[in-house]
Amino acid sequence: MQEISSPNARTKEMADAIATLIKNEYGICGTLTRLAGENENYLVKTQENTRFVLKLADEDTTSGMIEIEYLAVERLIDAGLEARLPRVIPTKTGEIEARFLTDRGRQLRGRLLEFVPGQAWCDLLPATEKRFEDLGRTIAQVNIAMETIIHPDTRRTHHWDLARAQQHRTSISLVEDPQHRRILEQVFHSYAAIAMQRFPDLPRSLIHGDINDDNLLVDDTLIQGILDFGDCLENPTICDLAIALAYVTLDEQDPLEAASIVVGAYHRVRALSMKELEVLFPLMCTRLAVSVIISAKRRRIDPARASWFVSEERAWRKLAFFAGIPPAQAAIRLASKIELTPYDDRGKPIPELVEHRQKCIAPSVTASYATPLKIIQGKGQYLYDFHGRPFLDLYNNVCHVGHCHPRVVVAGQHQMAKLNTNTRYLYDGLTDYAQKLCHTLPRELNTCFFVNSGSEANELAVRIAKTVTGNQDMLVVEGAYHGHTEAMINISPYKFMGRGGKGRPEPWVHVVPVADGYRGAYKGQGEETGRAYGDEVGKIIQKIDRPIAGFITESLLSCGGQVIPPKNYFKTAFAHVRNAGGLCITDEVQTGFGRVGSHFWAFELQEVVPDIVVMGKPIGNGHPMSAVVTRREIADRFANGMEFFATFGGNPVSCAIGQAVLDVIEEEGLQMHAKKVGHHLIEGLTALKTAHPLVGDVRGIGLFIGIELVQDRQKLTPATKEAADMVNRLKNRGILLGTDGPFSNVIKIKPPMVITLEDADMFLRVLDDELTDMEQNRMQNSFAISFNSY
Repeated sequence: MQEISSPNARTKEMADAIATLIKNEYGICGTLTRLAGENENYLVKTQENTRFVLKLADEDTTSGMIEIEYLAVERLIDAGLEARLPRVIPTKTGEIEARFLTDRGRQLRGRLLEFVPGQAWCDLLPATEKRFEDLGRTIAQVNIAMETIIHPDTRRTHHWDLARAQQHRTSISLVEDPQHRRILEQVFHSYAAIAMQRFPDLPRSLIHGDINDDNLLVDDTLIQGILDFGDCLENPTICDLAIALAYVTLDEQDPLEAASIVVGAYHRVRALSMKELEVLFPLMCTRLAVSVIISAKRRRIDPARASWFVSEERAWRKLAFFAGIPPAQAAIRLASKIELTPYDDRGKPIPELVEHRQKCIAPSVTASYATPLKIIQGKGQYLYDFHGRPFLDLYNNVCHVGHCHPRVVVAGQHQMAKLNTNTRYLYDGLTDYAQKLCHTLPRELNTCFFVNSGSEANELAVRIAKTVTGNQDMLVVEGAYHGHTEAMINISPYKFMGRGGKGRPEPWVHVVPVADGYRGAYKGQGEETGRAYGDEVGKIIQKIDRPIAGFITESLLSCGGQVIPPKNYFKTAFAHVRNAGGLCITDEVQTGFGRVGSHFWAFELQEVVPDIVVMGKPIGNGHPMSAVVTRREIADRFANGMEFFATFGGNPVSCAIGQAVLDVIEEEGLQMHAKKVGHHLIEGLTALKTAHPLVGDVRGIGLFIGIELVQDRQKLTPATKEAADMVNRLKNRGILLGTDGPFSNVIKIKPPMVITLEDADMFLRVLDDELTDMEQNRMQNSFAISFNSY
């Protein structure tokens, strides 16, 4: 037996060793030819023209993996599969694996397989409709037969594992073409948001794992053989169908029509669920994405090895085509030959909905983005639009523990089905929740009021301050927002100084400067910055020249531009307020419940204890509820004979939901998670600031982050237009963000607490791409203006 494909001394020695193994273990002599592909496989041809395939096992191939390959083929043969399969030839002693120790001490391990003749799918094109139908039937039969195989080594992984394709996501940067990177980001985003979200609910089994157009042997109408069971592993069963569809439609002009024929035939043998249909298209795209990324990795190892790149060009063409097809449209097309209709509950089409909205909703209730989104579903950190497109939500700090968290949903449903009443009756939920909520706060803050929204809670807090002190004057922070009621608009400079506002506060409202270490009057003063801003509060109080009711401030200024107050600011300001007879109110509506990571409440960053804390938004994860927590003596003084009552405040359903939110934060470790992911994000954004002059400042803590865009870092000229443009660019890339601040040039990041490091990395890569593109466009426009002027 001889090696004829690589005639050098080392390969000849290897060929001799293999020849000895085959002769000793199988009693076979003949010629040996290395086969193409990434594995070390050889064609064995005897003098009688009988052919076999020898597969050598590398050091990562366990005996268990070889057993699985053997069991899969034998199970399919027993099940009567008509396609021919590469059956294992036992050794002389009946083993499925042969071993031989070479003279150099290398352990050769291999198994001899029956040679399966035939023509590969990719070599016999175009494919007929009958062949597509037979492919669907065949894959379904394979899946049904293999689901009965139980072996501990099936729960393995490898770099082609479609259920763990996320392992390749960080390698997108290896692809040089920016448009190709854009496509890959879109594919992996859909994979993470659609496929991975449904994996826990999908049927799992042992699958072939690589039914591609080289491993399928065909004639015009039938599947004649299936090769290479070496990638078998446990996966969602639908992955086998997705992998096959990804490859057999590479050369089809209408790939979804061709795929629908396969899906229809498959479904008639093994019925598909709605969730399987919804993940099929994202999985098809992801398989091609993994293929081109592996090609990019291999090109750095050996760019001349043509067999590594045989499908790359075709895969890129198909990925570019698929990138323009929304997931819902693709799923509907794929299911067009069966009785199921994915995405059948999307409601009215967008143009019709816009028309109805314009007729019956007040014009001051506006929609976000230049092209509004119709959102039909939320899960975790993702929102999904009418077209099935997923969006990474980096903006919605209301759904704190993730959109539609199942624990929170069940708590609300269960209590709603049992009892919902009001606080004039006794029920355990009210006091149980109040005690658990107070346990998260400093011990002085031990008495609760429950209402329905942040606006209502802030209004109650101000009312308490005025009633308890007997004073009227309130201090508020420039740029602050505390609610939408008339009373709250009167103490929200963000509103009364903005469009449609009065332009000046009520006489009893006094505006203090925002403690902004980037733009403000005391920037760059180090440790003294906080004290200096705090003393500005004292100066305003001196001008008032009478006792005040209080000072209300967001613990971190959100609408004012994601501002992090400098150290010692609250200590200094609160001292001035209390010396003037006022109460200190911290608004934690947008910052509380562990968002800052290092602490549960953002005011704790400043080592102070306020007199009143207001909380809302994340408290109910989207359910309308809020709370005011204060000291017992303040609550007692507020009880002046006028009863406080809110019909829905603190109702049993709200308490059950609030309790579930606190439980999830604790049990899932979301506070520390916010610290970890937030730190990672801020580090990444700081690196982007170094690379992109448009980024003037990155500030934040935990998952409360702001990116301030400027046209000039010295003059701090706000890049308002660019910030708005960036938000819409990112929306088009599947990432939801917003802008705020006095110049609307701060991109604010306040996502659900469940976002992952992979989500953060995706955002950083996409932002980097878009900043690069924006800056290049600015440079080109500047050059064009200069040239025209010349």
